[in-house]
Amino acid sequence: MPVTNDNIAKTISAHLDAHPEDTESLAPLLETARGSDAPLASRTTAPGHVTCGVVAVTRDRRVLQIHHRSLNRWLLPGGHIEPDDASLLDAALRELVEETGIPRTWVSPVLERPVDVDAHVIPLNPAKREPEHIHYDLRFLLSIDPPAGNANVALQLEEVTDYRWAPLTELPGRLGERTRVTLLIRP
Repeated sequence: MPVTNDNIAKTISAHLDAHPEDTESLAPLLETARGSDAPLASRTTAPGHVTCGVVAVTRDRRVLQIHHRSLNRWLLPGGHIEPDDASLLDAALRELVEETGIPRTWVSPVLERPVDVDAHVIPLNPAKREPEHIHYDLRFLLSIDPPAGNANVALQLEEVTDYRWAPLTELPGRLGERTRVTLLIRP
């Protein structure tokens, strides 16, 4: 069953229960999820839609980052929701596997809800015939536990050019703070 606006509204509400300080910035998304027929899980919904990202953290507190080809920036793994995704967390896990080749057997969700929700503008992309739009990125915190000595990543080269394991202390801003606090509470 595909991800619905109701699924998105429930997930945003769970996030707001933990982070009521985000209410003002996420109110438009929550209102749209509750009152619109426009499918927020569809990449074609404008002026914005929901995407799912991953904060993948190892036991030694390193975070996986990928270098995105078209945006030419270091980002967290993630992307658009697909019709076959059973949940928002499932979409985030699928994107991690697709972009990095990390098997799901190495991964455990730390939370069932996003650790953070970020709204950011995606620039016009004539090659994909996409107008400038907003991604409401639901970022899920995952623990990555690769077998000893094997943190290799198999990149999806169409979208990603490189990867790195950055210290968790370098994850900036609100996302970094929320991730560090959550991991202190839930080691």
